[in-house]
Amino acid sequence: MLVNAKEMLTKAKAGKYAVGQFNINNLEWTKAVLETAQELNSPVILGVSAGAGKYMCGFKTVAAMVDAMVDSLGITVPVALHLDHGTYEDCYKCIDAGFSSIMFDGSHYPIEENIAKTKELIDVCAQKGLSLEAEVGSIGGEEDGVVGMGECADPDECKMIADLGVTMLAAGIGNIHGKYPENWAGLSFETLDAIQQKTGDMPLVLHGGTGIPEDMIKKAISLGVAKINVNTECQISFAEAVRKYIEEGKDLQGKGFDPRKLLAPGTQAIKDTVKEKMELFGSVGKA
Repeated sequence: MLVNAKEMLTKAKAGKYAVGQFNINNLEWTKAVLETAQELNSPVILGVSAGAGKYMCGFKTVAAMVDAMVDSLGITVPVALHLDHGTYEDCYKCIDAGFSSIMFDGSHYPIEENIAKTKELIDVCAQKGLSLEAEVGSIGGEEDGVVGMGECADPDECKMIADLGVTMLAAGIGNIHGKYPENWAGLSFETLDAIQQKTGDMPLVLHGGTGIPEDMIKKAISLGVAKINVNTECQISFAEAVRKYIEEGKDLQGKGFDPRKLLAPGTQAIKDTVKEKMELFGSVGKA
């Protein structure tokens, strides 16, 4: 049974730890993340971008797969199925498909329009018991073809959006999606601190969790970050493990070409990465 993310994030913020959002890309991904969360007794958020949703044959297919998998694997830890960086249209598609949480990314609209659309979605989500994440200030890097430069959000705008009644707030603090460039200036803790002071108990979200040094992650959690998104790191570890399997010629031994065998090392690599992140974020044993 899927839950919205409100309770798990409220607990995380109060307990000074963070819940990981791990983006899923296929069946192996989903299974690896769910099994690891269950093994570590950790709450978890499964993130689905528009691109991944399209790849997996639509949001309805994703929701049906996750629902069935939670049931067949006997998953008892809290699991939220969350739309990542949703357009206004995608938010409604995911609400209809049975997602338990959505992110409306209105950061590219003028602030007035962002507020109007966010308000509308808050009402719809409240009626259906879904959690809603909003974004202020664009997160840098590439997200479904859109490239941003890692801006810092305006704390006053963050307060305006938080006060509307969203569940959680993603605010740009110099973080970017994908691999961090050599000349990255690091996270702006000054901005994060100012945002937390204006938004109080609101759980804050850190996008682009791949490649941020561990001490920065821990400091961000101490300043109110309760949800951290990870995608690229799992993709890289998956690819490395599958490449190694093929380079060692294991696909040519016996029935090593069977996709269940071929993808097994990659699936295990995702599990190892998720475990490492859950331990770093402090969510182990918190389900």
